[in-house]
Amino acid sequence: MIPDVQYVKTSDGAHIAYQVFGQGAFDLVFVPGFAYNVEHAWRLGPVSRAYQQLAGFARVIVFDRRGTGLSDRIDEASPPTLDARMDDIRAVMDAAGVERAVLLGYEDGANLCAVFAASNPSRVLAAVLHGSASRGMWAPDYPWAWRADEWDDYLERIDSEWGTQEFADFIVDWAWPSHVGDAAFRREWASFLRQSASPGAAVAFERLARDTDVRDVLGTIQVPVLVTHRVGDKVEPIECARELANQIPGARLVELPAADSHVFAGDVAQLLDAVERFVVSVKDEEVDVDRVLATVLFTDMVGSTETAATIGDRAWRELVAAHDQRVRTLLGRYRGREVDRAGDGFFAIFDGPARAVRCALAIGDALDPLAVAVRAGVHTGEVELDGADVRGIAVNIGARIAASAGPSEVLVSSTVKDLVAGSGLDFEPRGHHALKGVPDEWELFAAVPRVTEPLV
Repeated sequence: MIPDVQYVKTSDGAHIAYQVFGQGAFDLVFVPGFAYNVEHAWRLGPVSRAYQQLAGFARVIVFDRRGTGLSDRIDEASPPTLDARMDDIRAVMDAAGVERAVLLGYEDGANLCAVFAASNPSRVLAAVLHGSASRGMWAPDYPWAWRADEWDDYLERIDSEWGTQEFADFIVDWAWPSHVGDAAFRREWASFLRQSASPGAAVAFERLARDTDVRDVLGTIQVPVLVTHRVGDKVEPIECARELANQIPGARLVELPAADSHVFAGDVAQLLDAVERFVVSVKDEEVDVDRVLATVLFTDMVGSTETAATIGDRAWRELVAAHDQRVRTLLGRYRGREVDRAGDGFFAIFDGPARAVRCALAIGDALDPLAVAVRAGVHTGEVELDGADVRGIAVNIGARIAASAGPSEVLVSSTVKDLVAGSGLDFEPRGHHALKGVPDEWELFAAVPRVTEPLV
């Protein structure tokens, strides 16, 4: 029997459709690729059979990411940020009463699982990443990804053919080759694609996948990770999985036979057997985790000493109080946590990089009426939590980036720029910088404010 569809409202007002089924010993959150429909998926034979096996050893939570399936639509010109997509997972877990879960993701859903696991290790027992590539676009150090012309051809085909039987057959041949001879499945797959996303949404999400690069995050993942991949995968070569597993400390890699790409295609029982064995093996290895992926923000008032000398002590105290009140208000609005006062500015952390950048831009705008200019630096990396204290090399890097910024400038690391791809934020290159006390040179970018920015 198909489980009931339920809805949860995220912190930014999006309604996310989800289902809960199974009576297993632990919770498993399935994070699909961008095109999904939780209700229609049960009509696909391979998916229904996979669900039944999952339900035998886990309580399964599956959902439609915003912009897909039964969840709220999106503005296709402004696809959801990484922060918003992680909020979908968090909201569904909270609604289903899940404190800590195994995450199972495939395609770009696997990358989302990786970032969520790094950012929220206390809520993740383990992560299983299937059929994924950590970078979307070809690069000299990532030669397995598609080149720009291949992406252009693919996106054009989505735009003109999405939902047709011809396009569905193309995807089946590509991602479900074990099922290419099943005419009924191919017809159902075409219907599933139409019910999962509009052509415009499909293009928007695949552009996000093209622009994704999560490699800088992988080394910060603290939870146990299983990487699964089929050696003949036509979508993402097996080298993608090998590189992915190599970059995650302690990750296990299971290479499966066949050429199917979709997680539930082909001999899915073999894959899910490996998942069950992996989860059982780590269930008793839970440890307290105090190292997480976070985005750090440093701000600093420009020319504070000169201003204080010019306006006098009393006026300076009033100005500082007004500055602090506005900064703290915006930290709360963008869900940042104040860690400390940093000189004449603030040190705060965020669980999403886009919020941190937008908060920094908003702080600059809010302080303009006070004739106060601030410089800001934003970086995403691994930090160590010790009570209220936050330490680690990422903190030092964030502080040095802020020190390199000019008046009224928000500088970010290349890691931040890569993670907020598709968020609507714009950046200008600021070249390579040597950061005092930090090895190597760092490529920095300036966040460019837009006339109108969303709140979060």
